[in-house]
Amino acid sequence: MHRLLTPKEMDHADRLTGDSGTSVLTLMERAGRAVADQAMRLCLRAGRIILLCGPGNNGGDGFVAAYILAGRGYAVDVATLNGLLPVSGPAGAVARCWKGNVLPFSTLVFDHYDLCVDAVFGSGLTRDVSGEAAACLQRLSQSGLKNLAVDVPSGLDGESGRVRGFAARADLTVTFFRQKPAHFLQPGRTLCGEVVVADIGIDSSCLAEIAPETMINLPALWYQFIPLPGTTSHKYQRGSVLVLSNRLEYSGASRLAAKAALRAGAGLVTMATPVDAMTAHAASSDAIMLRRCDTLQDFTHLIADTRRNALVIGPGLAVEGEDADTTRSQVLLGIGAKRALVLDASALTVFAGRGQELVDMVAQSHYRIGYEPIVTPHEGEFAHLSRGLKGFEPHESKCERARSLSRLLGCVVVYKGADTVIASPDGRAAINANGTSWLSTAGSGDVLSGLVAALCAGGMPSFEAACMAVWCHAQAGQNLGSYFTADDLPHAVSQVLRELLEGHPG
Repeated sequence: MHRLLTPKEMDHADRLTGDSGTSVLTLMERAGRAVADQAMRLCLRAGRIILLCGPGNNGGDGFVAAYILAGRGYAVDVATLNGLLPVSGPAGAVARCWKGNVLPFSTLVFDHYDLCVDAVFGSGLTRDVSGEAAACLQRLSQSGLKNLAVDVPSGLDGESGRVRGFAARADLTVTFFRQKPAHFLQPGRTLCGEVVVADIGIDSSCLAEIAPETMINLPALWYQFIPLPGTTSHKYQRGSVLVLSNRLEYSGASRLAAKAALRAGAGLVTMATPVDAMTAHAASSDAIMLRRCDTLQDFTHLIADTRRNALVIGPGLAVEGEDADTTRSQVLLGIGAKRALVLDASALTVFAGRGQELVDMVAQSHYRIGYEPIVTPHEGEFAHLSRGLKGFEPHESKCERARSLSRLLGCVVVYKGADTVIASPDGRAAINANGTSWLSTAGSGDVLSGLVAALCAGGMPSFEAACMAVWCHAQAGQNLGSYFTADDLPHAVSQVLRELLEGHPG
């Protein structure tokens, strides 16, 4: 159930089901029944329900729900564009079965109802909602009436999660067979409310032919890759992470990354640090090793030790003047070392408008497929990195933007935010769904960088390591609840990992 279907892929699933002998009309009747069942959860018996029905199959689902709910004792009205019924196709066939009231959107008042069912437009909407339909949805939104959406709230793009014109927030959304990217990508995630997936008889075997590449980020994607120490493992076999630090006044970010890497299972974590930050690092943790690193030559010497099999470059590094040149050089040295590599924060900002340098260097380094470098930009860093990058596609969908950057860079991209997307150069993408807004605190991203690096150091492939790190980081935030700081996260991540491993067969 972790595969997500775009509207086009869902249409493909419908066609395959039709080819196997199940008609669109049968699917519509099953979908309408599922909508009616969920409406009964939100509305007490004998309540008044208004169903907004569009001209297509989404509206057909609504008409089926209308006559089922009326048969179950509800007072039901239907509203359509200009008060007209669909006249063709399966939607027309089920609409002709409706013998109750049909009201025009333009005169509809929501005060008299206990529930609205929004079945105007489905996930395949290709244009902005406007005119009478938009005005009706706006009045619905202002009314405060409970709202149940069919597939997605009308006006929501099923692939990108973006609003086309206007969309009224749903308390509950009923979708069919598989969830859509819009149920997880913002603002769709917020607008959909609770999402219920109804089984309408589409066989999951069709997924093999459709081959969807977008997924929900769940443990099923990466659980089998979790690195576990063997009975004779030593610290270097568990992985050795090198975190690059800046001067004292900017050194906190790298400490957070190092602590997270240690808590996430790395056998050894070393800070490459200027001499003036050594005392601060030493006072913070006895378990983190320190190595002096004041020059590019020092850094070159440190990464020459191949036992240091994962690098974190970026947290707290300099982004201005000559120091920015140094940061760029450190990044390029890290790429050239062909280790597991996590680039975050400053390591991305210093390549604003210069992303082709990263593209060229990663290509020259010939990383092993599946073990590519990982970049972890938030929205601003993503914009800097993609600006002017030849071939980048500024798609409406966050998933597609992440995929485009990932293919161009030859790196796994962790596009951070309330709806973090992890994309692989091979086209796979996962959307994270367990995040919390309390993670929007200084240093949270630095902790994530260290967590990713530790999992890579333990031998996980890059995409799976990034997915696991994002999920565990978000789950740690969920467990902490509210009013925590980034200092609290490494220990909370360790607890999440312990809980995961309780059921691990290894």
